[in-house]
Amino acid sequence: MIRCTWGNGSSEYAAYHDDEWARPVGEDRRLFEKLSLEGFQSGLAWITILRKRDAFREVFEDFDIERVARFDEADVARLLGDARIVRHRGKIRSTINNAQRSLEVTSDAGSLGALVWSFEPAHAPPTT
Repeated sequence: MIRCTWGNGSSEYAAYHDDEWARPVGEDRRLFEKLSLEGFQSGLAWITILRKRDAFREVFEDFDIERVARFDEADVARLLGDARIVRHRGKIRSTINNAQRSLEVTSDAGSLGALVWSFEPAHAPPTT
């Protein structure tokens, strides 16, 4: 497989490059995960997030939008104490807020994926 230079930097990068990078996502949970992890990555190397992704999935209920939308200040405190993830109060609260806003837009658009892909002029939303 021909791989971008960055994809050869580690086994995590290679797997991400080969199996996920630049592949469209339409399913709401996976899309919410990608958007959330991009937020946590801000200011950090992507490899940091890849190495912590399993822990992020665990503590954010596998990025179940409805569950994350119900997180409260006790959950924020719990997440801030978990060294397995990026512990940034603003990023944690942003993820919870984004889950709440996602629920709002899905009532209008039908799904988060439908909303996001509505901005792609030439393609239908992907099925995965």
